[in-house]
Amino acid sequence: MFAVSPKLYRSCLLAALSVAVLNFGCGKKPLTTRNTAPARTEEAPRPTVTFQADPTSINKGESTTLTWSTTNATQVAIAPEVGPVSAEGSTKVTPGDSATYTITATGPGGSADASVRITIATAVSTEPTDTDRNRDDIFLKQVKDAYFDLDKADIRPDARQALSATAEVLRKYPDIKATIEGHCDERGSTEYNLGLGDRRATAVKQYLISLGISADRLSTVSYGKEKPFCNEASEACYQQNRRGHFVRAN
Repeated sequence: MFAVSPKLYRSCLLAALSVAVLNFGCGKKPLTTRNTAPARTEEAPRPTVTFQADPTSINKGESTTLTWSTTNATQVAIAPEVGPVSAEGSTKVTPGDSATYTITATGPGGSADASVRITIATAVSTEPTDTDRNRDDIFLKQVKDAYFDLDKADIRPDARQALSATAEVLRKYPDIKATIEGHCDERGSTEYNLGLGDRRATAVKQYLISLGISADRLSTVSYGKEKPFCNEASEACYQQNRRGHFVRAN
């Protein structure tokens, strides 16, 4: 059996320890797993918009006020005419014709829009309507004057017939009102004939009332001899001037 010297024994022990330490240090390190999922980002909010006009109906040449409010918008515009505007505010517009105004708000989250309609009121025509023209034709053709004797305000038989026809027209068209003019021939003073013309107009009115025509549809005026229908100095001409004459009042 060989004897091992202490010096050799120590050298072998140190070599063994060095190998053990080296093997321990070269061992594989555990792998670590990295999180490769992308970071989550929040979506930008979508713009909102409110839009109104006051008033929405105007006459031609008048103005209306547009008012708006938006959120989450970086660009805001109104069409037609107005163009880019602030995020909220108001402005006056004067459209030439009926028009629809639209506001568009744009931002990182998209866009939003709203519209309002402005109506130009149609002007009321002052021209007579077909109904008015028809009424005028009917009045001129079917309403009959009442004629009188010299210095008289009595309703003659022929005047009764004429006034009965006139009453029929007034009953058929209850919207028609009339003014009864009292006329005289040129004989007699101005004052006398004004009074006589008034009595004639009043007699015609009262006769129509007796036929059922409402008094509030009839008015009277006397022209005496101031507005003759005929200017010849003859009985035929005088007779044309002695009358209760009807003029449409509406």
